[in-house]
Amino acid sequence: MDKKKEANKEIITKAPVRVGISIGDVNGIGPEVIMKALNDTRLLLSCTPIIYGSSKVFSFHKKNLDVKEFVFLNSDSVDGAKDKKINIVNLWQDEIKFDLGRATPEGGRLAFESLEAATSDLASGKIDVLVTAPISKDAMNQSGFKFPGHTEYLADMSGQDDALMLMIAPSLRVGLVTSHIPLKDVATTLTADKVYGKIKSFAASLTHDFGIRRPKIAVFGVNPHAGESGKMGTEELESIIPGIDKAKSEGIVAFGPFPADGFFGSSARQHYDGVLAMYHDQGLAAFKALSFDEGVNFTAGLPIIRTSPDHGTAYDIVGQDKASGTSMRNAIYMAIDAFRNHELEKEITANPLEAQKRVDFRRDKRKET
Repeated sequence: MDKKKEANKEIITKAPVRVGISIGDVNGIGPEVIMKALNDTRLLLSCTPIIYGSSKVFSFHKKNLDVKEFVFLNSDSVDGAKDKKINIVNLWQDEIKFDLGRATPEGGRLAFESLEAATSDLASGKIDVLVTAPISKDAMNQSGFKFPGHTEYLADMSGQDDALMLMIAPSLRVGLVTSHIPLKDVATTLTADKVYGKIKSFAASLTHDFGIRRPKIAVFGVNPHAGESGKMGTEELESIIPGIDKAKSEGIVAFGPFPADGFFGSSARQHYDGVLAMYHDQGLAAFKALSFDEGVNFTAGLPIIRTSPDHGTAYDIVGQDKASGTSMRNAIYMAIDAFRNHELEKEITANPLEAQKRVDFRRDKRKET
């Protein structure tokens, strides 16, 4: 049997990962990218997609798309989901008012209800991982959502003070010390403990979620030229370098701070397993320029696995059959891979050998004489 057949046999014999998918904003491209991602039926070899929303949403969006087949099963709850089939948990029976390309309170409410239902089933162990389609923060806020984004909501639901937002592509992994806050607040938010905590979370995620042993992390400065020894700002001296040093003292392989402007365009990034940026656009502007439409948003530092495509609702192209399903498909695969990595780690650490008492045979021999 060749290697490809052996790999396929291994996938088929494993229990499929139950992937919960929140529908996102129904007036955006979320339903479109979900359908296009799941149109590749090879996904069903390793997972059971469970979409939280309504079949009516997909019937509406399908009319505008070149999606020949999107076969799914309807159910009233996750308990009725069938393995290795596309399942839709119908949360709404009433007619839905669509207003494509606009942030509306109704769209925000439906996105929020989908996210709540999926998160609840994730917390109770009815699904294994969560993949979230894009939301509009404006629409969500209109519906009473009090968080800056998915990351902060899931951290709160998990009882964590903070989470780490990662953007992942095949050859690039970028983490953020601060994410959805105004630029004017970045400098005052940075502390040595915060920088240290994010480095530690990043290293742990690279190890446990991505299977990288002893990862190397490059840490950016926040000022031009990484502050130039205090000439262009003191945040590097007061917060970033102490944070890096504390991480190093615990055996974490972290280097920096590096000036951000030339790092992504140079060969330097090839020598690191991850890059930690200080604020949103510092890391994501370059990431999306290099990996747009194929990158994945991964939430680290939580007791659950959550991924998302690296793009937003794209109101400007909704209903035009222009959106790519690649990033959503990659997000699903990444969630599956992270879950399998967790399973493997549990398996290999389940029954560790007990430490044996050391015997000094030379000392025993001297006693005999």
